[in-house]
Amino acid sequence: MRILFIVVRLAVSAAIVAAVVGQLVTSVTFWQSRGVTNLTSNVVNFFSFFTVESNVASAVVLTVGAVLAILGRHRDSRAFAVARASVVTYMVVTGIVYNLLLRGIELPQGATLGWSNEILHVIAPAYLLIDWLFAPGRIALSARTILPVLVFPIVWVVYTLVRGPFVVDQVYGNTFWYPYPFLNPATSAGGYLSVLIAVVVIAAVIALVAAGVLWISRRTPPGRSRLPR
Repeated sequence: MRILFIVVRLAVSAAIVAAVVGQLVTSVTFWQSRGVTNLTSNVVNFFSFFTVESNVASAVVLTVGAVLAILGRHRDSRAFAVARASVVTYMVVTGIVYNLLLRGIELPQGATLGWSNEILHVIAPAYLLIDWLFAPGRIALSARTILPVLVFPIVWVVYTLVRGPFVVDQVYGNTFWYPYPFLNPATSAGGYLSVLIAVVVIAAVIALVAAGVLWISRRTPPGRSRLPR
């Protein structure tokens, strides 16, 4: 089973990288067709999507996990286990939010590349959860681990809301830029109140998913360690 997960981890990591690069190339082509001259700002916008950042982090974690397995590591270190738990949480939430709220809605990265979209929002999130459930090496993590897992989403929301009003959207001619419609106070029915409600709801979803991910780690983990860490 260890060899199987080494191969699959590397394959999924490569698929994620291909999907991110493919979408970036498609987006750059789209931006150029719209007369965008400052590509740097748009590339920063592209990598400001929670989906993109979560997938990039997942590719790194999967690759590291495969390398550690190749080197004969039978149990995750606590640091790596927290990293795994974090990306699993982010990817599961990404899959839930996208498929329930955003599927079919045009996002401001430009033209959407179909196969890339499915890898980033469906295949990768599903595999990260499968990997957490069944891959060798997982150790038990205490409920307190939810705090470091939530750090990145909190920082990302603050970054997005602070940066948004100061970014000129060269593609659509707006004086603001937000990666997702529910974070945009200019287009939300209730302005910042609607954004606040959306943030609270999504924060609750992230916390709930994180709690579930950590709970799974304590259910006879593949690493055979039942001690909360």
